[in-house]
Amino acid sequence: MFGLGELALILLVVVVVLGIRKLPELTRSAGRAARIFKSEAGALKEQESAGAPLSGPVVEGVVVQRDDRPPRA
Repeated sequence: MFGLGELALILLVVVVVLGIRKLPELTRSAGRAARIFKSEAGALKEQESAGAPLSGPVVEGVVVQRDDRPPRA
């Protein structure tokens, strides 16, 4: 049958042929996503090295039971 390399090449050709107009937009959005991911990973590493907790602030509260829910069918 087909190997992984052949399937990847066929998929690449189909994407280029059918989506040639959308290709610049897709590459731009992929680049933006990679930059955001890289900056967030750096911020997380910086926060971790500074000794700050990784979770957000703890909010204390009371669980309220609601009796006015409609009965389940």
